[in-house]
Order: sequence, then C-alpha cells, then structure tokens
Amino acid sequence: MTVEEFEAFYVQSVGRLTGQLYVMLGDLQEAEDVVQEAFVKAWNRRRRLDRDSGPEAWIRTVAWRLAVSRWRLRRRTADAWNRRSAPPHAAGPGPEHVVLVDALRTLPAQQRRTVTLHYLCDLTVEQIAGETGLSASTVKTHLGRGRAALADRLKDTEQEAGSR
Repeated sequence: MTVEEFEAFYVQSVGRLTGQLYVMLGDLQEAEDVVQEAFVKAWNRRRRLDRDSGPEAWIRTVAWRLAVSRWRLRRRTADAWNRRSAPPHAAGPGPEHVVLVDALRTLPAQQRRTVTLHYLCDLTVEQIAGETGLSASTVKTHLGRGRAALADRLKDTEQEAGSR
C-alpha cells in the first residue's frame, strides 16, 4: 500500500472503525485511542497491508487486542492495589515538629527554601546556588538570616512553654 493509498484508506475507514470499536467497548474515548494506535501500527507495515486481504479487519483486530491489553493492565493494577496491605501506623508529628514547621512558615519564601534545601535535603551552598539560580553569597545570606530568625522564633516558643 502506498502512502497515498494508506491516507485514502484512513480517511475512508477511521470513522467506521471507531464506531465499531465504540459499540464493542462501550467507551468512545477508548475506541478512538485504540483505533488511532492501531493505525500507527498499520502505518509501519503499510507495504504489507493488502487491500484484498482486509486491512480494515487487521486494524479492527489490532484495536480490539490493544483494548483487551489495556483492560488486563487496569485489572492487574487494581488487583495489586487491592492486595496491598494497609500502611503501618505512623505516629503524628510531635510538638517540636509542629513548632519547627510553624517557625519555618514565618520565614520569607526564599529563606525557607534555602534553609530546607540545606538542612533537610543536605545540599551544599554551591548545589543550592545551582538549583535556585542564586549566587553562593546570596545563599549564605539567606541561610544566616534564616537561622537567626528561626533561633529567635524557637527561643520565644521555648520561653512561652516554660512560662506555662
């Protein structure tokens, strides 16, 4: 089948094949997807598709098999999720964690990001500079200011807790 013959075949049969697969599958979007995928596969073997041997039947069969493969994949995925055991119980965050997160929220966004990347993600100043696009000296400034602000906020929290 030449390129022109394939294009003509596509124009003539795509609507009909999509309609047929829609009736078989009951899902128009799925029918459109598998028919398109089948046509892509047919394009790669268009020289072997012969009008007399039924290229439309070949496309319909391939589209059906693709739909069945998708069903099987979805079923296996659903089965795997159903077999998955419940996650182990995790204790909630402790009061110190809550206080730290609240203190971090009071920092300006760039300081919070820099402090998080350095202390939680263990990135160096140079790595943070590369990831954020800031200069190394700006990263150091954000880290210093962030540490100072956190120290003040956390000290205030300790004093409040001690006075209760």
